[in-house]
Formats: sequence, structure tokens, C-alpha cells
Amino acid sequence: MPEAPVITAEEPDSFAHGVLAGRHPALIRAVRDAFPYGPGQRRALDALLTSVTEGVIEPLGTEDDERWAAWGAADHLGRSWFAAPFLWSESYFYRCLLEAVGYFGPGPWQGVDPFRPFKLAELDAPETDGELAALDRLAERPEEERERALLHGSLWGNRADLGFRLSAPGAPTARSRLVADDGETLRPLLPVGTVCLVADNAGRELIPDLLLLDHLLGHGRARRALLQVKPYPYYVSDAITADVVDAVRRLTAAEGAAGEAGERLWAALADGRIEVAAHPFFCAPLPYADMPADLRDRFAAADLTIFKGDLNYRRLVGDRLHPPTTPFADAVVRFPGPVAALRTLKSDVVVGLDSATETALTAAEGQHWRTSGTHALIQVRP
Repeated sequence: MPEAPVITAEEPDSFAHGVLAGRHPALIRAVRDAFPYGPGQRRALDALLTSVTEGVIEPLGTEDDERWAAWGAADHLGRSWFAAPFLWSESYFYRCLLEAVGYFGPGPWQGVDPFRPFKLAELDAPETDGELAALDRLAERPEEERERALLHGSLWGNRADLGFRLSAPGAPTARSRLVADDGETLRPLLPVGTVCLVADNAGRELIPDLLLLDHLLGHGRARRALLQVKPYPYYVSDAITADVVDAVRRLTAAEGAAGEAGERLWAALADGRIEVAAHPFFCAPLPYADMPADLRDRFAAADLTIFKGDLNYRRLVGDRLHPPTTPFADAVVRFPGPVAALRTLKSDVVVGLDSATETALTAAEGQHWRTSGTHALIQVRP
């Protein structure tokens, strides 16, 4: 059977085109205003803005060109940003943005995360206090209900308060937002020795992920956890090690159950029950099916791997226009071990739906349900 077509941004009305034509230029301007960058960096940002809106994909001109050559740069250099595979052009854009602001140095801006102000603003938002206060109420519920609520909190990310409500009685309308739910398939896979969680976003979205790991460790559902983050800033809000520290500090500064969870997480990080790890391939413009052997071995050694978020999902199943009824197990057949995906839909890619669900969603919303962020899924391949 032929593979589904790779997603590009060539169609003017497509979601991918909107990202490249609208979101990326806006992000360049936001980053330019977020720091007092010098004239050289400002010129580089302006040049990147011109490139992504009017030009073609150009070489980085750094030592990293060799790595990107292995990731397919020769196939795309000199082409329009809109003609390259969407996943590739997005990923390369963020690498170019880091180059423009001097993240890789040498110089005083080396290692300064250009997205950090946006991440910290989320952590410090007043809504975070209300979400953390929900933990006090959750602590009174039975263990199985708490686990389900924390799973949904991680699924819905920065709407963690909604996630906590999903498992409560009388919430069918919230639950109906799930277009696929293998949650009951996931629970029997626990307990495990090692759970690997591949993080998505930092800030308020990382906190529920950490709370889920705290629960799994604290209730004997896992003996240790491997938390995979990006090796450098990526896709605006993707989590790096510094973001893990910021999120744990935010928890330890809170009162009640949230503060207690923060103290446990701090201790688990310190004694190795939670290990934070990164790999260059997490910033690659390629599907996980093409991962290198050392990363494949890392996943194979885990008893269960949980992928968080939209970008990880695109890379897990392939950034293609799959028929939505393609079985999830078929899409992840090359992944080395039991795998689960917790994802809020924010792009065109989706698999694992039954035909009735797809028909109903499309009849009600056209294709908007794929990208609106108002639908989610839990999918599992034991």
C-alpha cells in the first residue's frame, strides 16, 4: 500500500501554510522585541524574516551544517520554505532562529534561550495558582481516580484544571472532546520498572507531566522515570532541562499538595529516580521511525514510553496525510516497545479514529477539528 502524502505548506489555505506565512514571521518579531539584542542579531533576524516570507532555504554556515546534511538538507536548500516537507521546514526555521540570536555562540548571548520570557510568563500566570490548588481537592479522591485525572491533566496540558475535572462525575461534555481514548488500555500496562516520558512544552504544560510522574513513582506504578527533553530551545515552548528546574521550583514554592509534590520531585531528581535526558535527534526534522540506534536502544530499555504533545505525535506516526482510520498500531509499528501518545490536536495529522467519529467531526466542523486544540486523544500500542 502506498505511503500517505507528506505534508507541505504549498496549499495557501492549509494549516501548514498559515504557520509558515503567519506564525513564523510573528515569532521573529516577538523574539526581536523580547531581548535587547545588538545590531548584528537584529540584522540576522530581519534577514531570516525576509528569507521565510520571500526567499529560499539557505545553509546555516556553521559546523551544524554537517548534521543537517545527514537530516536531508541537500534535498531542500535553495527551495521555497513552502515546498519542503512541513516538519522539515518548521524544524529548520527554529534552528535558523537560534543561529540568528547567537544561541550557539561564541559570544555573550550563547546559551540564552530566546523563548524563556514566554515560558516564564506562563509559569507565573495567575491561572497557574488555581490549577495547582486543584491538587488539594484531588488528594481526597481514590487512587485510581487520581491517576486518571492526572493522566488527563497531562493530556490537556495548560488546561490542567479541565483535565482534573474530566474524571469527575457529571463531566460527559468534557470527556466527549476525546476523539480516541485508550486510557483503559494504558492502566493495565502499569506498574513498570522504567517509564519514559517524552516531554512536549515547558511552563504550565510541563507541570502536569511532572505531577503524573510524581504519582507513578509515589504509588508504586513505576520504579524510575526517564524524562526526555530537547537539547536546546525548540518550537517556542518545548521543554529543555532548565525548564524542568523552573517547573519544579514553581511547584515547591506553592502551598498544599502542589508544594509537597514539588518537594518529592526535587528529591526524585536528586536521587536518580527521575533522570532528565536529551538527545540531538529530538530536534531532528524526521520521524521517530528514523531514529539512530542509541536512541532506539534507550526507548527499547523502557517498559513504557509516553509521548506528549502534537509535535511528538507528528514524528511518532509520521507527518503525513494519513487516512484518519489508519490503526495507531500500524502507524507506530517500528517503535521498539509499548508506547502511548497523549496529544491535543493542533495539526493535520491523525490516525486511530473509527469511521463514525471521523464522519461526525468532519460533518460538524469540516477539517477544523484537526487543528483547533479543542480535541484530544489517548492512544496506546501495548
